[in-house]
Amino acid sequence: MRIGELAALVGVSTRTVRHYHHIGLLPEPARQANGYREYRLADAVTLARVRQLARLGLSLDELRDALADDDGRDLREVLQELDADLAREQEAIAARRARLAVLLARVEEGAGALMSADMSDLLRDLSLDGSRFAELDRQMLTLASAMGGPEGESAVVELMRPLTEPDMLARGLELYRRLDELAGAHPDDPRVAGLAADLAGHIPDAMASAMIGNSDDAAAGGSPATDGDRWLETFAGEMTPAQAEVLRLFMERLRGRSSC
Repeated sequence: MRIGELAALVGVSTRTVRHYHHIGLLPEPARQANGYREYRLADAVTLARVRQLARLGLSLDELRDALADDDGRDLREVLQELDADLAREQEAIAARRARLAVLLARVEEGAGALMSADMSDLLRDLSLDGSRFAELDRQMLTLASAMGGPEGESAVVELMRPLTEPDMLARGLELYRRLDELAGAHPDDPRVAGLAADLAGHIPDAMASAMIGNSDDAAAGGSPATDGDRWLETFAGEMTPAQAEVLRLFMERLRGRSSC
């Protein structure tokens, strides 16, 4: 049979047949004296097999393995590997859909933002009208929760929850005001050290540990820079020099607490 007849028999185009020839998936018969290629039933079987496997999503190398007689891998092994790959993809898609369902539920509940009600309540409690520092703190918390996904957001809420108790909240808002008052001050301002001490004393132990990171990582050969250092650097870039100095001394005090 000619190429057009072969293509019609299997249900593909002649262009597809030529493409399979070009990439080496379908042997190309020698031309006859009349210049035409003559295909046999065995060619149709091979072409149908290529088409079937291609529809399953096999890569070019996998197709070659499945079709090679002397490759050492039978079709069953190739298909089992493909099935395992598809199962992993299915699990990943299911996990993404689960996270998406959480976000959709929040939007449909009228939250107006891609965060939980607990996170929204936390950010509202920690707000202070007109406070530049409070606004930056809210932005950093929002960023931290968004980067960690639902699990990370829950962890942030749990760490910050003690700070929303009435007495702690009042003290925290007062610390915001004192930090704002340093906006135009020099880093050597005498208020800086005292504010850093009060700020460190305000932070619960669990939150302090999370902020300074695990010092054992550095001892084990990891990077000496902790997550707290990186967040501090980002945060300090938005601060005035005196406020940045408060944050630097604040982190020093947290590390000193952990070493005691």
